[in-house]
Amino acid sequence: MEIAVLGAGGWGTTLAILLNKNGHKVTLWEFNKEYAETLKEYRENFYYLPKIKIPKTIQITDNLEFAVTGKLLLLITTPTQFIRGSLAPLKNFDFKNQIIVSASKGIENGSQMLVSEIVSDIFKKVKKQNFACLSGPSHAEEVAKKIPTAVVCACEKLSIAKIVQNVFSNYYFRVYTSKDLRGTEIGGALKNVIAIAAGISDGAGFGDNTKAALMTRGINEIMRLGLIMKAQKETFFGLSGIGDLIVTCSSKHSRNRFVGEQIGSGKKLKTILKEMKMVAEGVATSKSAYHLSRKYQLEMPIVDQVYEILFKNKSPKVATESLMNRALKQEHNLFVF
Repeated sequence: MEIAVLGAGGWGTTLAILLNKNGHKVTLWEFNKEYAETLKEYRENFYYLPKIKIPKTIQITDNLEFAVTGKLLLLITTPTQFIRGSLAPLKNFDFKNQIIVSASKGIENGSQMLVSEIVSDIFKKVKKQNFACLSGPSHAEEVAKKIPTAVVCACEKLSIAKIVQNVFSNYYFRVYTSKDLRGTEIGGALKNVIAIAAGISDGAGFGDNTKAALMTRGINEIMRLGLIMKAQKETFFGLSGIGDLIVTCSSKHSRNRFVGEQIGSGKKLKTILKEMKMVAEGVATSKSAYHLSRKYQLEMPIVDQVYEILFKNKSPKVATESLMNRALKQEHNLFVF
């Protein structure tokens, strides 16, 4: 299959290499012309995936129209807040018969759209059933080293999800299928916000008890938003729910946990983001999640406190006290925290 991978960050490069190893003809698009030339010359992504060689059989280009022309599958790995700007030049292309897969995990600021909704908004003729989402606990650093990984591909049309499953699966990358596109996208996006909270807990010197509580109550908040947005409850007990939440809250590779950890230790968000090479999707998504909670009139206390810490300069100590001193609740009620 001829495939275009849009975005040459760590995840895009990793998946391009995986697809190439699976026997597909891959074109990797990098928006920066100078860096695209660097990738072509040195065959290594020094910024985002060092020490992993890019096979010469992967075509690298900065020409977006060239990258997508004639491709049966388009894989989007661009950070969510940049997807609209990146894809806008293609708005007049006819992608009716292409499969579009997103491996990005976020919710757009302002519109509060999921990636599938952004794509539908740009490409009016794209069939919704031809859009799929690839999500789950899958750090690029580990997949690039062929460490066994399991993810889920969600699409409203199961036959399309199965095509994607077969395209991506191999001996170290196992893909399951799901029809719950919305739930899979919500789980992948919101876990980044909870991971920031877990990182703040680590940076502030709290313990395992605190992180376990944040993760457990965090999946409750994710599920609560998901259900009101017509997702399926079971999705949040799977790879794009609890699975991705565990790895993102715990791993040394997690950019979102890192941001939280730095904030918990006293650094300012502006300084942290300036020093980072890669994008922590949870920062922007926390803003979208906060506004979605207001839109649907949902209690999402962890999301609220992360938002206030990131954008209202609330101290982690005061935020923790706010969570701990809330009115006492019954546990098993998705609409009561």
